[in-house]
Amino acid sequence: MTDSLDQTRRKVMKYSALGLVGSALMSRTDKVAAMQTATSPTSPNSVTGKLKAGYKKHSEALLLPRHYGGKDQPPAPATYDMLSTDWHRRQMNLLFAMAAERGVQAVLLRQPVNVQYFTGYWYRSTERPQVAFMNKDDQAPWYFHPVIDNQLVRAGWFGGEKIYFDFPHAPGGFPNEGKVVTAPGVDMMEFMLEGVRDKGVQGTKIGIDGELYPSELAKLKKVMPNIEPVNIADLIRDIRITKTPEELALWSRAYTYTDRGHAFARDYLLTYGTDITDLELQLATELWLSDTLYQDLDLAGGLMNRGVGSAVHAAVRAGRTNSYPHPNQPYYSRILKNQPLQIIAVAMIGNCGGENYRMFQIADQAGKFDAHGTKMWEVTQHCCDIQRDMQKEGAVCGDIAYAIHKYQVDEGMQKYIYHRPGHGEASEGHYPPYIALGDRTVLKQNSVFSEEPGLYDPEGGVGYNWSDNIVTGKDTGYRMSFVPYTKEWSFVKL
Repeated sequence: MTDSLDQTRRKVMKYSALGLVGSALMSRTDKVAAMQTATSPTSPNSVTGKLKAGYKKHSEALLLPRHYGGKDQPPAPATYDMLSTDWHRRQMNLLFAMAAERGVQAVLLRQPVNVQYFTGYWYRSTERPQVAFMNKDDQAPWYFHPVIDNQLVRAGWFGGEKIYFDFPHAPGGFPNEGKVVTAPGVDMMEFMLEGVRDKGVQGTKIGIDGELYPSELAKLKKVMPNIEPVNIADLIRDIRITKTPEELALWSRAYTYTDRGHAFARDYLLTYGTDITDLELQLATELWLSDTLYQDLDLAGGLMNRGVGSAVHAAVRAGRTNSYPHPNQPYYSRILKNQPLQIIAVAMIGNCGGENYRMFQIADQAGKFDAHGTKMWEVTQHCCDIQRDMQKEGAVCGDIAYAIHKYQVDEGMQKYIYHRPGHGEASEGHYPPYIALGDRTVLKQNSVFSEEPGLYDPEGGVGYNWSDNIVTGKDTGYRMSFVPYTKEWSFVKL
């Protein structure tokens, strides 16, 4: 997520410099801004101000009625911005309880997403190694980290540390303490393991979130010859697959923003039609939605550890790019009549949330809709409903995939099938298990999946791929989004 925040910032700066977010966009935002709810603290003469001004709404009125808290329905949206330290402590305790069956009383987390999940410590993942270590009876985690993150790590759930200056680290070199040394860098893994050894390991085993390479095993044996590593990645995976009520409440809140982003994008599309490119629609939506989200978060004037794991992303692809399952070309095309259009909005709050795609059909000059494209749209839309209806506790991932692919084949779409219908969701996006023919995982309640029953016709230049997050319920799955799947929403005339 931190990488995506960097990418978003760089992208907006780049396009601003090129003049893509400039007077032309500002002149168009007046009409669209009048269709949206909420106001911005920014100047009404700025780009953001023009996007945010006004209270009247059009497409928002077409969003589905929001029903929360019932059986197989989303929970009420959270009022908090991040998961609490108590939540992280409970998840860590759950990990220790499960790992105890393997004789593990100490845990070493090396993957950034796992450190974030179990400790609440957020950092930017770079070449600088960082780990979290904790014994079962410790009151808080111990960390191995560089000086650059001193303030971040110490302000959270903190129980000690071993610090290095930067990567590579010269032995004894700490310019921040007046110690300027240049020398061959230390072996970072041995340096970290020495810190763990000096801190003290409870028991004779360390649970690690993944397998060690032979070279890493040799270093562990050298530094701590009496300690045995135990791979507990499968336990971590199982814990993270099933979402807690606190996570689902943040998920629900995040989707209120993806839904509003879709409403804004649809209004912008209907207002300016073929005068704009997919890139302009994307940038306008992402700027409007980012400002909407960030002004609602408690950012405390820029204090660290506030609003982390929260960001939005928009993407729009018009025309032929939709006919490729994984396009590698830029999304830069004028929006035209008689073509498909995909609008994507993704929102995360406290690392919870996910993807939300809708597929549009744009009428031709005579106001008619392409028959082939309409057929593909209808089949993919119904596949989304198949997954929602089947995604219940006790169902098997592969059986859901089979039903969807069988329906696609029965409808004559076999030559347009290129991938599985969905994947599990976690903070990094794709996560086990998968709605795929080769996955026989039995679903547990509160696991979350994307829905992507895409069909693609590269020769015809059309394709359709939806997405949403479907939560596994007791009797049926339920979607987090309230953006319609109807032709009223998606079949437009420009």
